[in-house]
Amino acid sequence: MRIGYACVNQSVGASASRTFRLASYSEERAAETIASNLRVLREILEWNLARGILYFRISSGTIPLASHPVMTFDWKTQFAEELREIGTFIVESGMRTNMHPGQYTLINSNRPEVVEASILELQYHADLMDLMGLDQTHKIQLHTGGVYGDKPAATDRFVAVYETLDVSIRKRLVIENEERHFNFADNLRIHERTGIPLLFDTFHHDLFNDGESLAEALDLVQPTWEGHGPAMLDYSSQDPDKRWGAHTPTIDLEDFSSVLDVLDGRDVDVMLEIKDKEKSALAANEFLRERAAARSD
Repeated sequence: MRIGYACVNQSVGASASRTFRLASYSEERAAETIASNLRVLREILEWNLARGILYFRISSGTIPLASHPVMTFDWKTQFAEELREIGTFIVESGMRTNMHPGQYTLINSNRPEVVEASILELQYHADLMDLMGLDQTHKIQLHTGGVYGDKPAATDRFVAVYETLDVSIRKRLVIENEERHFNFADNLRIHERTGIPLLFDTFHHDLFNDGESLAEALDLVQPTWEGHGPAMLDYSSQDPDKRWGAHTPTIDLEDFSSVLDVLDGRDVDVMLEIKDKEKSALAANEFLRERAAARSD
């Protein structure tokens, strides 16, 4: 089991997703910003490896404005060597990565211009991972999208657009259950029509489900990953001081242990969607070591 965290390392002290305002775009600014982001990404990955953290979510902002028409800078050519070196480091270190486009990437939108922009954004993510030389076990995770007052129609639109996507996207795309529109059962029905793997969010499942227990859902999740590497799980728990659905600021090891009990040796990689990022990843890895040692005694 690889434990990971998303995008930001608070210990490194620099951002791998620096950006700039659209109005201030220039090819020189794009080149400088991308170079900085890639340097910091490599630094974060090296920091992770030194501490046994082998799963990481690469920020969608690594190449700012990559899918926007303003981006005339040929970043794919100019940074091909740096991207290849980062990808080689990931592969040789036994790491796994994913990316998670933002909330406005909606391929089931009922607005054609939103769908078109979403496909361009997905293509950027796929191109970035391809340039790194990462295989299809490294994924692009997407929320299924909106309901727009008619979930069956929204589901049909998702399937129809998915089938038109370039293979470089389809080989990486996975869908995540969320807490309002498409739960695990909804996504399972999409998997049955498309074969798309299901990234399972344990916290979202607690919030919105069709009555499946965690164990029942996990039994159905794993077969969707055949040929795509171990299943990816997102994990968090409730912040006790905030509204229902707010993620905890730091890992609740008692709750984490209860999820591990249900996992019961299933082959999964776990992304912590927890606010203190690498600190919780380090705590989770230490907890796993102590748990394994106690069980071997």
